[in-house]
Amino acid sequence: MARTVNEQDYAEKRGEIIAAARRLVYSKGYEQMSIKDILDALQISKGAFYHYFSSKQDLLEGLLDQLLAEIEQILNQIIDRPDLSATAKLQSFFDTIGRWKTAQKDLFFGLLRVWYSDDNAIVRQKMETRTIQHLTPFLEALIESSVAEGRLNTAFPDQAGAIAFTLLQGLSSALVEMLLSDEPNDALWPRAARVVAAYNDAMERVLGAEPGRLQLIDVETIHEWFTGTR
Repeated sequence: MARTVNEQDYAEKRGEIIAAARRLVYSKGYEQMSIKDILDALQISKGAFYHYFSSKQDLLEGLLDQLLAEIEQILNQIIDRPDLSATAKLQSFFDTIGRWKTAQKDLFFGLLRVWYSDDNAIVRQKMETRTIQHLTPFLEALIESSVAEGRLNTAFPDQAGAIAFTLLQGLSSALVEMLLSDEPNDALWPRAARVVAAYNDAMERVLGAEPGRLQLIDVETIHEWFTGTR
């Protein structure tokens, strides 16, 4: 007789492994973290680990899915706020993503090098596609509502969400490339600020926003990433 799987129990135990990996990424970094570290942390067997994940890369995808689910939960709370206009919600969308990443800066630094390595090119592309599919509808809804309010002016509100998200990803990639370089912070910071200003300008033009009304990320948030230890 085939063994039945309790879906809730399966999800909980899988989540425990992801949580342990997340703590280890904070303390050791993803590249230094081994599957044995996870086994020792949870006192489980290798067979138990491979029951839930086929590899360390599979675990990485699970961790990133968890991070994406957290973002969605936060953004749903923004969408449901009755006290904000659609444009204010749109700016809150960008601000929230920036603050959320900054609050977990150590985790992201622990993942960046392996995430942007050639070995992870395929899984990175899959995850970026998944992120676009999950988050673009939030942007589309807010942009269409902002156009209806008269605060944005674009002839293609149904397409502007995907374009804005592409700009957000492009900005992230440009900043990551700088963060992973060996250049000193004092040399990188002015260039990073200029890149941010350029992308913010492009996004305002795409959405037909008044100058200064919207920004993909604020200068203060970027400054936090390019100061201190990297």
